[in-house]
Amino acid sequence: MKIISTNIGKPTKFIWNGKEETTGIYKKPTDKPIYLTKNDVINDEVSNRLNHGGYYKACYLFSSEQYPYWKNLYPNLDWSWGMFGENLTVANFDERNVYLGDIYKVGETIVQVSQYREPCYKFGYKFGTQKVLKQFIKHGFGGTYLSILEEGYVNINDEFLLIERPKVSLTVSELFYLVHTKEKDQNLLKIVVNSKAIPPKKRMLLSKYIK
Repeated sequence: MKIISTNIGKPTKFIWNGKEETTGIYKKPTDKPIYLTKNDVINDEVSNRLNHGGYYKACYLFSSEQYPYWKNLYPNLDWSWGMFGENLTVANFDERNVYLGDIYKVGETIVQVSQYREPCYKFGYKFGTQKVLKQFIKHGFGGTYLSILEEGYVNINDEFLLIERPKVSLTVSELFYLVHTKEKDQNLLKIVVNSKAIPPKKRMLLSKYIK
């Protein structure tokens, strides 16, 4: 896994249901290192602190290998790295091989794989249709948020070096599927609700599905 683009979003206003809103999803590549803090990325717009940023959503990464699939579906969009609102576009990132709670050294930082991406109406607005939300969930490769255990700069070409992996965990792909499927695997649910890598509120929510 290697960073191929670092992306920063500026405040962007748009009209939704007759009201003006602000979003940071319109991220663009930067040719400079970006600084990851325990709550967000320095100089990156976080418009809604209730649902974005914070310890468990400090930084979002997405796989460069998923771009061709979406470019084929939406060829008329203005494509660049950061299109999915990710701070880090990462090559060789496969959700089926990265685990919840994994700890990596990347650049100056130590990061931990935390929670799943929940696409919202702002994502649909950027793509020009709200149907993209169901497409995103059905495709199953949603990237992942990171918690920042040690703050610092990261830059293009920095590699993710695995430091520690939980003895019992599930992959990012399994977590994404578990959250969005109606028939939830009971064994995976039990693993998730005992993982400290995701916030207590989300663990409590998922615990309600345990039979």
